[in-house]
Amino acid sequence: MEEGTSMSPGICGVTASDQGFDISHWDSREDCETRQILDRVADKWSLLVIALLDERSLRFSELRRAVHGVSQRMLTRTLRHLERDGLVHRTVHPVVPPRVDYSLTPLGASLHSTIKALVDWTETHKGAIAAARDAYDLRVAEEAAIAATTPAAAERI
Repeated sequence: MEEGTSMSPGICGVTASDQGFDISHWDSREDCETRQILDRVADKWSLLVIALLDERSLRFSELRRAVHGVSQRMLTRTLRHLERDGLVHRTVHPVVPPRVDYSLTPLGASLHSTIKALVDWTETHKGAIAAARDAYDLRVAEEAAIAATTPAAAERI
């Protein structure tokens, strides 16, 4: 069973309640294989690793240096998940000391184009997102200031 999940990967069966289900909308049920794959490939470490491996094959130590903030354990887990899902190929070279290279499989390379589209979208909209964050932060601060001046808040002090 996958760590962090309550069920092993499964295939979502079509039930009577699913009859009008549009396949273009992924199923959010926990036991849905699509959701489980999305959970693995769309996490922050997987996205970064796939983006880096699109440029060239890298050794573990090169990936660790390039992916700022990732622990050795998390990078190892990420690479194992990506390898298990057929997105990354692990090549062990019979030399001393041992050398292991990681590269994208054709399946992983096909995912990279989707990730690139997401990065392009982010670059296009980062100004709007920053403005939305600023507006949200201002609104929350104003609401907190108003709440602090109400009689109920004054009684708590």
